[in-house]
Parts: sequence; structure tokens; C-alpha cells
Amino acid sequence: MKYHSLKNDMFKQNRSNFASKLKPNSIAIINSNDEQLKNGDASFDFKQNSDLFYLSGVDQENTILIIYPDCPVPALREALFVKRSNEHIEKWYGHKLSVDEARAVSGIQTIMFEDEFELLIKPVIQYAENIYLNLNENDRSSNTTYYKDLRFANELKVKFPLHHYHRAAPILHRLRSIKSAYELELMKTAVGISEKMFHRLLRFVKPGVWEYEIEAEIIHEFIRNRATGHSFQPIVASGGRACILHYVDNNQQCKEGELVLIDSGADYANYASDMTRTIPVSGRFTPRQKAVYNAVLHVQREAMKLLKPGVMLMEYQKQVELICEEQLIKLGLFTAGDVKKQDPGNPLFRRYFYHGTSHFLGIDVHDVGMRYEPMKENMVFSCEPGIYIKEENIGIRLENEVLITAKGCVDLMAHIPIEADEIEQLMNN
Repeated sequence: MKYHSLKNDMFKQNRSNFASKLKPNSIAIINSNDEQLKNGDASFDFKQNSDLFYLSGVDQENTILIIYPDCPVPALREALFVKRSNEHIEKWYGHKLSVDEARAVSGIQTIMFEDEFELLIKPVIQYAENIYLNLNENDRSSNTTYYKDLRFANELKVKFPLHHYHRAAPILHRLRSIKSAYELELMKTAVGISEKMFHRLLRFVKPGVWEYEIEAEIIHEFIRNRATGHSFQPIVASGGRACILHYVDNNQQCKEGELVLIDSGADYANYASDMTRTIPVSGRFTPRQKAVYNAVLHVQREAMKLLKPGVMLMEYQKQVELICEEQLIKLGLFTAGDVKKQDPGNPLFRRYFYHGTSHFLGIDVHDVGMRYEPMKENMVFSCEPGIYIKEENIGIRLENEVLITAKGCVDLMAHIPIEADEIEQLMNN
């Protein structure tokens, strides 16, 4: 891994918190992700199962974690199974964790090899009454792949049909949404890498550059600062393409007088950053562009005032939409009279602001959390309003990360340039 070694105290505490939520005499089994095949014998870059990483710190394929607090065999109350290496693997694919290294990374004392799991698991499970299994229950997921966790759950239920099965996801979603001090350190490191990237782009962007050249500058700055890579596929959208919410072709030339919307994030130690800035290709906003820009910035700042413990995400979204509606009226896109006559099921603001303002952030860029429960202290959210005026080729989104505290929220990206005048000054220095 490119990132610095992590303290295993975080993973020990995460396991302790998780174990305390299990029913008596329960075993939880968490798998690593599959290595996904591309074509031929090539694979996609490996990305660890977020829950396995959260509980163990192991960033390697073919890994299984068991947590069984009431196991009558003390050595198996926590156990980690890792890939057994050999001379061929070392020659062709590189180093894999040794027993001692896996112990150091995770803080788990009982380390075995994955090829021993089948033999060991049967007698261990026989003692348990309940089995907790993990599936991808991120409510934004639309995965249709028959993935590792799903295969494992189906296979286990055939072998052990009389146990009581439970979902690990609700426990993990609540735990992962509350960030520890060390997790926040890692997220701030990712934010710092994004800050360096943005300053690089302010010096680089000018009429004639291509969107993919900007994308190349982004990944250059990420990798040179020990990020694993992108936390999501970056959006570099100039001109009217900025009105496409998930535009990722990044293959057009940035022209004089246009804006370019850049939505990107660094993955550092499996923790994501997520930042959006919209800048003038020529280094100066037109009066109309600046008016729309400042409207979006106003909405973002008003939205941040609403983020605090006890707030319900869906109610917060409705309030932000009303704030945005006011700005859209000021921009002359429709009138207050038009609003009174609008179809309540299809309000006018949705022509120009058609996405949510905030999502959970953490190990995943769209992280897990309980969206129908009140916000709590030490949750991290994005704050990303936008205004998209397709007929004017203007698409502006501004996104910062915010930490929920007892007194409200703290903008984790407050030090990264966002004022229109500051951006112009930096681009023209």
C-alpha cells in the first residue's frame, strides 16, 4: 500500500464496539471482496470490502474475519484467515501478509490461513446459536453481481440451515457513521491531498486544455501524496457538460469563457475525500457566471448552518431546496408567482437543482449510515448544492466535507479556496 502504516488500536476498538452489539452466543463472519476479472487474465484494481477493512485493517484479498465473543475456545473469539503465500506467488504477484504482519496490522492474535477455514469453521459454528453475515446493504447500491458475501451467505445457509441468521449491516452502518478521532485524522489527510490537487489545477487550467489533461493532473497529485488513487471516478466537465450530474467521459476541450466543474476525491488509507469546485477556464468569471456561482455558495453556507445533531436528513434537504428556490428567483430563472402556480409534485427548482445536498462520507465516498435517523455528533457529510442552467451552458456545484459537532458543523475544507474572487486571483497570479 502507498499510505503510511495505520495504528491497529482503531481496528481493535472497532471490533470491540461491533462485538458488544451482537446477541449472546453469536459468531460474525466477514469476507474480503473478490478480485474482479476484466478481460483475458487481467483484473480490476483490488478494493477491499469496507466492513472487513473497518474491523481488521487488512487490505488484501482472500481474507476472512471471525468474531465470536462467547466462543468456548478463547483463541477463536477473534480470528483472521489470510492468504497463504508461496514462492510462486511472491515471484509473480509480490509480497502477501505473513502471520506476524497480519497480527501487527489488525491487532488480532489468532492468525491462520484461508485454506484452513473450511476445516476449522464447522466445529466452531456448532457452538454458536446465531450467525451474523454481511451483505452490501448500502442503500445507494444497485449491484447485480453475484458477489463474495452473497455467495458465502447462500453456501453457509445450506451447510447450517438450523442456525439463526442475522444481518451485520445495521450494526456496522451505525458504527461506521460515527467517526473516531483517528478516522478523522485519516479523512483530514485525504482532504489535505485534495487541497494540494486543487492548487495544482488553479495553476494549470487555461483555454485549450483538455478535460482528460485535468484528470491527469488530479491523479498525479493524488499518487505523489500517497493516495491509493481516486475515491471515485472523477468528473471534469466543461461548458454545458457540467449540467450532466455524473459526466465522466472527460474527453472534451475546455474553451475560453467556459466554466469547468471538477468533482474528485482522493482515497487515502481507504478513507475518501470528496470535493467539487467550479472554476473559469479563462481565469475570470463573467458577471452572469459569478452571479450563479455566488448563489450556489450562498446556498452551501446556509445549508451548513442547518447541519447539527438531531437533524433529519430528508427534512434538511427540503429546507435547502427552499433556500435554493429563493436564489433561483433572484437569478431570474422563474418568479415567485410561477412558484405559486407550479405542480407541487414537480416543483420548478428541480429544473436547475436536481440532486441531494448531502451524503455520508467515510471509508466509502457514499458511505453507509442510517438516513432515516437523526444526525449525530462525529458524523461526516458532504455539502454540495448546485445550480445547472443548460440553456446558458452553466453548471456550478460546490462541495465541501463537514463534521457534525455538538455545536453545529465544522467545515473540513474551509481552508481550500472557494470564494470567486480568490479563485480568480490565484488563477491569474
